[in-house]
Amino acid sequence: MGNSREVVVTGGGTGIGYAVAAAFAEAGDRVTITGRREQVLTEAATLLGARPVVFDAADAAAVEAALEELPGRVDVLVNNAGGNTDFVDGDGDGAGLAGFAAAFERNLRSNVVSAALVTHALGERLADDARIVTIGSIAARTGAGSYGAAKAAVEAWNISVAQEFGARGITANVVAPGLIGETEFFHSKLSDRRREWLIGNTMNKRPGTPEDVAAVVTFLASPAAGHVTGQVVHVNGGAHLGK
Repeated sequence: MGNSREVVVTGGGTGIGYAVAAAFAEAGDRVTITGRREQVLTEAATLLGARPVVFDAADAAAVEAALEELPGRVDVLVNNAGGNTDFVDGDGDGAGLAGFAAAFERNLRSNVVSAALVTHALGERLADDARIVTIGSIAARTGAGSYGAAKAAVEAWNISVAQEFGARGITANVVAPGLIGETEFFHSKLSDRRREWLIGNTMNKRPGTPEDVAAVVTFLASPAAGHVTGQVVHVNGGAHLGK
């Protein structure tokens, strides 16, 4: 345990975030998971042997208030919080252009502003040779309205982060999953036909798993990946190369 790292995983209570946190915990690292839902986060932390810190990563005041609970030194930051908010939060936006704008801005806040806020807030706590990994999406290349736009913005923002911290040996990369099974992402709104189509676009003819993504995240967070930075690594069975 003497060489264990301090790892922070946002959105670590379920799905990809949970699998990522589990991989680091199994390696003997000290893991802090964050999220908005206290019960979900607390239960996950108990299973993982991690510390839960409850806050909304897209809310600047909430991030600032949570800083005293977050580690004083961070060796690995995984910006996983986010998701397509059109699947879950669309009911209260109202009609017309104002409703469209509210929905569009929510995806930007949830996916790119959240990652930027947490990274900026923890910037001075990042150890030399630290690792920043942000979860993007194939949607940045294939389109998905405001969600795809937000994930494309994540890729551009990540280049700035790699430039900002690179002189300290800190790397910043994006892992872009395609269809991943066993997560809450689609909130039961993925049709069987659409699922089959997405699987058909892969070269290995299967959906990804959270563990597929976690394996790439842990590599990028390792000492072996010290010369890999500013990159987008696709974990989607080759689907982004197809139609």
